[in-house]
Amino acid sequence: MSPPENPNGAGPAAPSDPAQPSQPQPPAKSKGKKKDEKKDDDLSEEDLALKEQLELYVVRAQDADPGVQKLALESMRNLAGEIAQEFQKRQDDDMPIDALMELVQQIVSFHMKHNAEPEAVDLLMEVEDLDLLVEHVDSTNYKRTCLYLTSSSRYLPAPDDMLALDIAYTIYMKFEDHTNALRIALLLDNKSMQYVKQVYTGTDDLSKKKQFSFMIARHGLPMEIDDDIATDDNDREILQELVNNTKLSEGYLTLARDIEVMEAKSPEDIYKVHLIDGRGASSSLDSARQNLAATFVNAFVNAGFGQDKLMTAPSDSSSSGASGNWLFKNKEHGKASAAASLGMILLWDTDSGLAQLDKYLHSNDAHVVAGALLGIGIVTCGVKNDCDPALAILMEYVNKDDTNIRIGAILGLGIAYAGSQKEELKTYLSTVLGDNQSTLEILIFSAISLGLVFVGSCNEEIAQSIILALMERSETDLAEPIIRLLPVALGLLYLGKQESVEATAEVSKTFDEKIRKYCDVTLMSLAYAGTGNVLKVQKLLGICSQHLEKGETHQGPAVLGIALIAMAEELGAEMAVRSLERLLQYGEQNIRRAVPLALGILCISNPKVNVMDTLSRLSHDADADVSMAAIISLGLIGAGTNNARIAGMLRNLSSYYYKEAAHLFCVRIAQGLVHLGKGLLTLSPYHSDRFLLSPMALGGLVTVLHACLDMKSTILGKYHYILYIIVLAMQPRMLLTVDEDLKPLPVPVRVGQAVDVVGQAGRPKTITGFQTHSTPVLLAAGERAELATEKYIPLSSVLEGFVILKKNPEYNE
Repeated sequence: MSPPENPNGAGPAAPSDPAQPSQPQPPAKSKGKKKDEKKDDDLSEEDLALKEQLELYVVRAQDADPGVQKLALESMRNLAGEIAQEFQKRQDDDMPIDALMELVQQIVSFHMKHNAEPEAVDLLMEVEDLDLLVEHVDSTNYKRTCLYLTSSSRYLPAPDDMLALDIAYTIYMKFEDHTNALRIALLLDNKSMQYVKQVYTGTDDLSKKKQFSFMIARHGLPMEIDDDIATDDNDREILQELVNNTKLSEGYLTLARDIEVMEAKSPEDIYKVHLIDGRGASSSLDSARQNLAATFVNAFVNAGFGQDKLMTAPSDSSSSGASGNWLFKNKEHGKASAAASLGMILLWDTDSGLAQLDKYLHSNDAHVVAGALLGIGIVTCGVKNDCDPALAILMEYVNKDDTNIRIGAILGLGIAYAGSQKEELKTYLSTVLGDNQSTLEILIFSAISLGLVFVGSCNEEIAQSIILALMERSETDLAEPIIRLLPVALGLLYLGKQESVEATAEVSKTFDEKIRKYCDVTLMSLAYAGTGNVLKVQKLLGICSQHLEKGETHQGPAVLGIALIAMAEELGAEMAVRSLERLLQYGEQNIRRAVPLALGILCISNPKVNVMDTLSRLSHDADADVSMAAIISLGLIGAGTNNARIAGMLRNLSSYYYKEAAHLFCVRIAQGLVHLGKGLLTLSPYHSDRFLLSPMALGGLVTVLHACLDMKSTILGKYHYILYIIVLAMQPRMLLTVDEDLKPLPVPVRVGQAVDVVGQAGRPKTITGFQTHSTPVLLAAGERAELATEKYIPLSSVLEGFVILKKNPEYNE
C-alpha cells in the first residue's frame, strides 16, 4: 500500500520523485537519488526517454497555470496509449516489461488522483494487470471505478469479464460496501455461494443481513443460513424466512392496498366489450374454448390477490360455491387449467393456497386432480418452506396410473422447486425418464421439470438421462410436435453457462437427423442466453440465412436465440430488433413465425413503440401462425403494464378475429398478460437495475416461448397449461420501503427514467424527468428510484423490491 502515498510525501518540486514509488519505504533523499541513477543505467534508451517524458508531464500537471496542466493531462493520455502498444509489442517479442510496469504504476496513481478512473482502468486492462487497481482506489473514487468495471465487463471476452467483476467485488468488500458486493457475488456464478457467505460474514449488522436476504430471495438463489452467518437462533430463523421469500405475498398485498386495486376483476372487465363497435361485440357464446381463455385471463389478472370472481367467489346456494360451477364450464383438460388457476390467484400465499386446493385433490375427475396438483406447484413457486409441503403432497401422486395426474404432479414439482437443485427430485424424475413404460408426454414433462429444477447447474447425470431419452425415441415419437421441448429441457441445464455446453452439444450431433439441428441450435442459444455474445448472434443469423428443404424447423429456435443472447444490454437489444426486421423481410415462413416471439422476449414488459407497431402490423398477417405469435407477443411486451395502446389494439383484434376461435383465444391470453396482476407485476427476468438475470425467470419464459413456436399443437391443443410455467418470471415491480423491524414505512421517493452515468465526470444525476411519490411505488421498465428525504439511509444501493431504511443519525429536523 505504500507506493501511492509516496509521491505525496515530498513536495511537487522534485522531478525525480515519481520514480520512487517502486521502493518499499522512502529513505534519505541522497540515497534515493543514487538508487535511481543505478536503475536508470539498467533501462534501455527507449525506456529512459519514456520515463523522462513522464516526469516532465507530472511536473507540468502540477503547474499553477491551468492551461499547462490541461496540456500535460492530455499528453499523459497519449503516453498511456503508447505504453499499451509497447506492452503488446514486448509481450510478442518476449522482452522484459518491468520498467514499463513501473511507469504504469505512476500513470495509474496519477489518473486515480485526478478523477480519471476510466483511463486508469483501461490502461490496466491493456497491460493485463487489473489487480493493481485495488491498492490505488480510495473512498472517494471506488464507486465510480467499480461502476466502470462492472459496465465494461459486459463487453469483455471471457475470462476477462469475470476478472473485472472479481476485482470490483474485492474493491467493494475493501470499502465495506456490502450490498454492491452481493450484487456482484450473485452475478459471478461459479463463485456465488462462497462470495455470498463472505458478504454475510463481513458485517455484524442484522439489518444489513436482512437486506441481503431480501436480495437473495428476489434473485431466487437457494441458500441455507448456517451458524457462520448468524449465531443466534432467532436471527437465523428470521433470515432464513426472508431468504425463503415468505414476505413476498404480504408485501405485494400491501402495495395493492396502497394503490387501491384489491377489488377482484372479472374477464369481462378486461375485455371491455362495450368499447368495441359492431362485429364481435355480441359474441357471448359460452364455448369451452372461450371459457378456457376466460380462466387464463382471470388467473393472470388476479394473480396473487387471493380473490377473484370465478374461482374463489362465495356463492349463496351451496358450500361448493361458484368455483365448482366455473370449473365444470370447462371441458376435460380445460378443467385442469381451471383448477390450476386457483393456484395462480393465491400465488405466494402457501398456507391459504394449499388449504383451498386441497378439496380438489379428492375429486373423482382426473383432470381436476391434475389441475389441483399443478396449482399446488404454482402457489409455492418462488416461495420456499422448510417443511416442503408441495414435495410431500405431489410425490404421492407422481406414480398414479392416470397420465394427466402424473403430468400435473411432475410439472407442479418443476414449478414449485425451480432453481432449487433438490436431490430427491433428481433421483425420482430421472427414474421416470429412464422408464420404458412412460408415455412421451410424461417423459417430456419430467425432462422439463428437471430442466427447471436444475436450471443452469450443468448437471451431467441429468443431461445423460435426457440424452438417452432422446436417443431411444422412435420415428413416430420424433414426428410429434411436442418433442421439441426435450432439447429445451437439455438446454435449461446449461442456461447462460457458455462453454460448459460444448460436450453435450457434441453428443447431440449423433441424434436422429429429424431433431439433430433443432437440438444443436437450441443448446447453443440457451447456453449463451443473456451473455450478449456477438459471435454467437452472427452464427445464428447465418443459420437463419440458409434456404431449407421442407420439414426442417431449427430456424425457429435460432431466431429466438438471437433475442435471448442480445437481451443482455440495451445496445445489443436495439441491434437485434433491427436484424429481426430484416429477417421479416427476407426470411422463410418458419423464420417469420418466430420473429414476433423473439421481439416479445427482447422487450418483455417494456412496450417500445417501434416494436409495438411491428407486432401490430404482423397481427394481421396472412399467415395464421405469424399473426397468432404476434398477438401473444403484444401481450408479452405489455405484460403487467396496463398499456392503454396495446389494450386498444387487442380489443380491435378481438372484433377482427371474432370468427377465428384460435386467434380469439390468443387475443384473450394477450389481454390477460397486459393486465397481469392488475398492472403490478412484470415478467422481465432482469432485476437490480437490469444488472442481474434470474435464471428461473428466464427458464420459464424460454420454455413457454419454445412451446409457442408451434401453437396449434401445444397452447391451442391440450397442453395449454404450459402457459402457467410463465409464473416463474412473475415478480411485483415495486419498491416497498420497510423499517428495521420490516414494517412498511412510507417515505417520499423520486421515480424517473434511469440515466447511464458510467465514466461521467463529477456527480451527475442518475434519473431524469422524475416525479415524487410516497412509497410503496411501482417501477416501470427503465425507471429508477431514489430517496427524496435525508431522514433515512437505505441499506441497499439499488432501490427495488424490499428496501430496509435506517434512521440517519446526522439528520436534524
